[in-house]
Amino acid sequence: MAVLVGKKAPAFNAKAVINGVEIVDNFSLEQYAGKYVILFFYPKDFTFVCPTELHAFQEKLDEFKSRNCEVIAVSTDTEQSHWGWLQMPKERGGIQGVTYPIVADTNKTISFNYDVLVGEWGYNDMGQMEAEGELVAYRALFLIDRDGKVRHELVNDLPLGRNVDEAIRILDALQFNEENGEVCPANWNKGKSGMKADHAGVAAYLSEH
Repeated sequence: MAVLVGKKAPAFNAKAVINGVEIVDNFSLEQYAGKYVILFFYPKDFTFVCPTELHAFQEKLDEFKSRNCEVIAVSTDTEQSHWGWLQMPKERGGIQGVTYPIVADTNKTISFNYDVLVGEWGYNDMGQMEAEGELVAYRALFLIDRDGKVRHELVNDLPLGRNVDEAIRILDALQFNEENGEVCPANWNKGKSGMKADHAGVAAYLSEH
């Protein structure tokens, strides 16, 4: 599996549903240049764990926006499927009320380029494509910085829901590092002190031990 941290986030241009109602044809990351982006993938519309995650990100959306960060969801369903699910009330298993963009990766190229596509596929001796299992996306999350570089990634297997507060914490850690030049130790949270990366001190310590 490829690791994208430290690399430019793969570009894409796809259909998406924005503001919960409007289908657009040419949605891309380029429009968010100069902003942070949380790009998260989920397996399928009209399922069980997925709506809990989409609603959880919506509940914290103002916290992301206050940090100059946009939230974007992606799955391999069609834009029509996204739209239909967005019209369904939460109490019936829908995601009505979600306003951030939901991208339709119907040709699965976005999931493939981010290396989060579940399943095996290839070509047989007759040149025909074959796939083993459903080709959907893992529960993956990427934090993309203002320059379009991936700074954090997380990939969960299909049954395992994510922690939205952890996505906010890692965004805070990145911004703290950028603003102060200090690194963030284990279990760091916003408001705590960071650490100075004293390479000379580490080298001296190692030479003595």
